[in-house]
Amino acid sequence: MRGEPIAAVNNGIDTLVQALSSDPYALETTCLSIITYSTEARQIVPLTEVYRFRKPEIIAKGQSAFGAALNLLCECIEREVHKTTADRKGDWRPLVFFLTDGGHSGPIAKPIAEFKKVNCATVVACATGMKSHFDLLRKITENIIVISSANAGDIKSFFKWVSGSVSTSSMMVSENNQECGGLSSLPPLPDNIQIFHPENIDKK
Repeated sequence: MRGEPIAAVNNGIDTLVQALSSDPYALETTCLSIITYSTEARQIVPLTEVYRFRKPEIIAKGQSAFGAALNLLCECIEREVHKTTADRKGDWRPLVFFLTDGGHSGPIAKPIAEFKKVNCATVVACATGMKSHFDLLRKITENIIVISSANAGDIKSFFKWVSGSVSTSSMMVSENNQECGGLSSLPPLPDNIQIFHPENIDKK
């Protein structure tokens, strides 16, 4: 995702944070974290309240250690998302959004199995283009969306939709004490982002 796509990702994160910073529900209930994966996986922003979030500069390089990213995500959720105990109410289950341009490197089967054990509210995978490894993404989540390309406009639309999704989830938590339950609970997708249907790739 070098060049225009990664620049669009950095701009998209700005859009996301600005939108959530102006949402009173999100300010009260939302924390953000960013994990990148290239040759290795890194949590470049730990789980942080929106009002304290400082955007890092994301640089595209190396390969796509997707399995390592799943392992790290599991570790971060275990460490940072507080569970409900007899003495305190824990955090709401996390929303997880993956943005991928297709490939992966390194071991993958065990990381997927471990991630499937993690108790997330909703997991959404966003593939940029039809060359993505949909067979892999389908092992992670049923919620797969596709943007036609990794150009700036498409990626900006994705981050606007993510900000709307987080805001919707925050409102559900604040007003109804409920979590979102999949794509049907989230805002409608923009025109340039489509829900993935297996038959679109199985025929190829």
